[in-house]
Amino acid sequence: MPSTILIVDDDPHIRQLLVFAFGKAGLDTIEAADGEAALAQVEQQAPDLVILDINMPRMDGLEVCRRLRASNDVPIFFLSSRDDEIDRVLGIELGGDDYVVKPFSPREVVARSMAILRRTAGRPPAVENVGQMRHGLLSIDTESWSAQWRAQEVSLTVTEFTILRTLLAMPTRIFSRDQIIDRFRGPGFALTDRTVDSHIRNLRRKFADVGGLDIIETRAGIGYRLGGCSGTAPPA
Repeated sequence: MPSTILIVDDDPHIRQLLVFAFGKAGLDTIEAADGEAALAQVEQQAPDLVILDINMPRMDGLEVCRRLRASNDVPIFFLSSRDDEIDRVLGIELGGDDYVVKPFSPREVVARSMAILRRTAGRPPAVENVGQMRHGLLSIDTESWSAQWRAQEVSLTVTEFTILRTLLAMPTRIFSRDQIIDRFRGPGFALTDRTVDSHIRNLRRKFADVGGLDIIETRAGIGYRLGGCSGTAPPA
């Protein structure tokens, strides 16, 4: 069966262009003109990919992405009318798979969407929601996407939480940077080696602020694994 693409944009002309382009590529499409309609379509139709405009009235694309990522792993391709690096970084940070700035080539959007669909079709399964997960003084709730240290809430981004959940699911395993990327988003996702290191640094800083000095261990030349989570600083 052909994949189904949800196109979300308040501009009917853009929706029409993309519907035509995806149709020529043999893909089915459904449409939504605003964020609330998009959320309803995802729930009712379960599309394989969401093309999501950032700048929409009432509920913008970033808020739609936040709500989707709370319970859904559908790939998201952002459209933006502003060549603004902040929008791009925030979109990827929230869990977007790709982005393009308007004006864009419909053929390019289709080609990059096909690449996302190919990647996600063969990516490793995500860590399943299993409720409460614990290790030492660390606990996370995969249903509410919350993390705690000694029962104190630690505010994490979607990416930080997913990395931590991945490490916590296999606390003795050492993950390379590539394995961290592939484990929960699949090969080719927008995370890079450098951004993985940045997220790890942010995790360490946030947990150090509440006493979690040994949240993640670095194994030189290999990668990362979950630390002892005892609150004791690792040896220098």
